[in-house]
Amino acid sequence: MSMIDKARAAAPTLAAADAEGAAQGRLTDEAVAALDSIGVLRALQPARWGGGEVHLTEYAETVIEIGRSSASAGWVASVVGVHPWQIALFPEETQTEIWGEDPARKIASSYTPTGRIEKVPGGYQVSGRWSFSSGSGICDGVILGGIAGRREVNGVEYPDFTSVILDRADYRIEETWNVAGLRGTGSNDIVVDGVFVPEHRGQSHVLYTHGLGTPLPGQELNDGPLYRTPWAVTFNLIIAAGAVGASLGFYDQWVAETRARRTNYGQLLREEHLVQNHLAEAAWQLDAAVLKVKRAADELMEAASRHEIPSLEQRAFWRWDVARAANGATDAVQELMRVSSGRAAFVDHPLQTRFQDAISASSHAFLFDDPLAKAWAGRHLGAEKLEAVHL
Repeated sequence: MSMIDKARAAAPTLAAADAEGAAQGRLTDEAVAALDSIGVLRALQPARWGGGEVHLTEYAETVIEIGRSSASAGWVASVVGVHPWQIALFPEETQTEIWGEDPARKIASSYTPTGRIEKVPGGYQVSGRWSFSSGSGICDGVILGGIAGRREVNGVEYPDFTSVILDRADYRIEETWNVAGLRGTGSNDIVVDGVFVPEHRGQSHVLYTHGLGTPLPGQELNDGPLYRTPWAVTFNLIIAAGAVGASLGFYDQWVAETRARRTNYGQLLREEHLVQNHLAEAAWQLDAAVLKVKRAADELMEAASRHEIPSLEQRAFWRWDVARAANGATDAVQELMRVSSGRAAFVDHPLQTRFQDAISASSHAFLFDDPLAKAWAGRHLGAEKLEAVHL
């Protein structure tokens, strides 16, 4: 059975666990077990560590399918599930420390550089607070992002955005996740009081963007095409997949509600041509979003298979395209919500829950598509002043 088929088979379990997960502020044990059985959390882990090392398109489609059943489970599947891919770029020493005793170990993240990562002899000194660490409660480690000084590549100096990997004993989780949507993701705060992280557990994102062509330590060990795709584009893709899945979950609920819903005068709404038109427009937009995500995943893997180094313009286009696709899906959700019953405003209405999930997913910083539009269009037009985004 394919991973996508496993996700469809697990749909009843994930859907049934969604409300309880929202109430407790983290995925239920049943939902986590379902994700484990699907294989999505290890889908991007190298095969030599027992992972799936699947095609990026299969992973994205699986995340979307999971999100239709439970937006929170789909979000955790996307965010936590991509971390084995990034860990595979680190040196063998790091991979062995993370997976040597438990190859199924789960790692959370928070990349926004709100904490402090200082380069010191032999490694990094890490302290501060990071927010929005999705799935942190089910994980046994975390990847944190920060600016570790500056780094020069090919004569140009950049802020050295760096990821560091911490063990569970190195940080604490503060429960701050009191939100309207994606409540089951448990995206709490990570607090580090001050720890030393050895150099082999840190990696510069400047090299991800500007060092392509010079293999990272992990790429020499994990030499499949999956590990040659650009970091920022790959991460944007999986975030978009999580958001599109949440939007499709709302769409499915809306269709189920509208098939049986009547007006105050007893007429079935499914017979109203305007309602039918709203549905057709939303279905088109959502289908387009899915196809955009799949196309980007296919093109990323095709380029990697040919050992091609995508240009910054191409990378900017992929990021813009998948982010706009996810926002287009959210636009469809908002339009359907606008023509829903006034009862959908009640917090316990099924549409309200799904709506808040979709809106929350689309609010991720990587899906803010205005700077991505400028990053691509400026390069395409040959502009001298270009938008500074991770590519």
